[in-house]
Amino acid sequence: MAKLQTLSLENTQIGEIEIDDQIVETPYHPNSVKDTVLQFLAKQRQGTHSTKDRGEVSYSTRKLYRQKGTGNARAGSAKSPIRRHGGVVFGPKPREYNFKLNKKVRSLALRSLFAEKLRHNQILVVDNLELADHKTKNFKAVLDKLQVEKVLIVVDNPSENLARASRNLQNVHVLSYRSLNVYEMMRYPKVVFVKEALEALKERLAK
Repeated sequence: MAKLQTLSLENTQIGEIEIDDQIVETPYHPNSVKDTVLQFLAKQRQGTHSTKDRGEVSYSTRKLYRQKGTGNARAGSAKSPIRRHGGVVFGPKPREYNFKLNKKVRSLALRSLFAEKLRHNQILVVDNLELADHKTKNFKAVLDKLQVEKVLIVVDNPSENLARASRNLQNVHVLSYRSLNVYEMMRYPKVVFVKEALEALKERLAK
C-alpha cells in the first residue's frame, strides 16, 4: 500500500491516505491515454455543419444560354459547382464524430495517468475544501499556500462557495470525481483531490 500525505488548507500534513499498489504500479499507457482524449474531444463536436450541393441550391433550372454558337463552354444550370454561388462538391454534412472505445481502455487510461502523476508528484490531497465565503481573493490565498497555480480540483460535491470563488480564476477548474476524465487531468499540471473524493475514486480506479 502506497501512502499519500493529507494536507490542511495551511499546507501542513495532518494525515495519510492509502492507495492500492495495483493502482500506483500501473505503467503509463500513452496509446490508451491518446485514444481516450481523442474520443473525449470527438464527443464535444456538434457535427451540425452543412453545405448545399447542386440539388439543394435555390436557383432556376432554366438553361443559362443556348448550347451552341456563343463561344462559351456549355452550361445548363446556375447550380453547377463551377459557378459562383453554385452547389458545393463533397462539402461537410451533419455527422456524428463520436467513436466507440472499450470501457477497459478508458479505465486503463485514467488509472495509468493517475499513477504517472503520482510518480511525478503532481497530485495533492487536502482533508477538506470548505470555504468560509465565496470571495475569489480568499480562495486564491488558499491556492498560494498549497503552492499551486494551474490546477484541477476534484471534490465530491462542489459547494456553492467553491464554485463561485473559483469561476473567475482562469487556471483553476473544479469538478466532481464522477466527472473526472483523462482530458481534464492532462490539461492541468497539478491535481488537488479532496480526501473524500479520492476515497470514492479509488473504487473506480481499482476496476
